[in-house]
Order: sequence, then structure tokens, then C-alpha cells
Amino acid sequence: MRGLVRTVLSAFGCEWIFEAATAQHCLATLRQEPIDLIIMDWKMSPVDGLTLVRMLRSQEKSPCPFVPIIMLTAYTETSKVREARDAGVTEFMAKPFASDSLYLRIQTIVNRPRSFVRTKEFFGPDRRRLKPKDYEGPERREDEYQTA
Repeated sequence: MRGLVRTVLSAFGCEWIFEAATAQHCLATLRQEPIDLIIMDWKMSPVDGLTLVRMLRSQEKSPCPFVPIIMLTAYTETSKVREARDAGVTEFMAKPFASDSLYLRIQTIVNRPRSFVRTKEFFGPDRRRLKPKDYEGPERREDEYQTA
């Protein structure tokens, strides 16, 4: 799958693509290279992708806590999507994937970046994508939470 993603990214014009087979290799690469985006699978070993996301979002331990993360996985149950979102994943994609879908996710990350939110239990991109136009209540993002 990493080879396929590499081929698709190369076709998009990406020149610097780094692969990491493990969470430790990913963290080591992040400490040495300026990484703009991470595409990862949930199923990794010995540390799974969700644990890696949590490690990356941990500001005390992560070399790059604000890096956008696309979770590309076969785990597509609603509970898994929510769990990934709540861990700090920026975008979620199901396998198998279409190259145009990946392109749209990357385009969204670049053209409409989401601010990061910090609460007692969460640090990551704002999980809310839509703001209802008819909403007139307090703005929790500004009133109750500290944003990064």
C-alpha cells in the first residue's frame, strides 16, 4: 500500500516522499525532515496507527504536533472513524482509495486548514467542519476552549 500511495503522490507532483514502516521510524523521520503531511494506516505493528496519532499530537513528546494526518485504512466502521477523529486525525479515507479522493483530501488540508483545539482531553484539528448558519448560541470554540 505504501508503494501505491507513493506512486499516486508522485503523479501529483510530490517530490519528497518518505516512507516509514513503523511508528518509531516515523518519529525519527519527523525529527530529521520537514514533513508537511502524513498518510498512515491504522493497522501497523508493533504500535498501531491510532497510537501513533496520539503520540504525534502529544506536544511534550512529538517533534511535529501540528502536522496534518490522513488516516487511510480498511477500518471504516463509524466507531473507528470517530475514534480516529477524536485522536486527532485530520482526514479519514477508506481503502481501497481512488487517487482523486486522496487529491481532494490533500487539497482540503492545504486550502482550508482547520485550526487546532486544545482541551483537557483533546489536542488536534477542530473536529467540527460545519457551523450552522441559523445557530445563535454561544461560540464554544471561543468561549470555552483555548485554541492553538
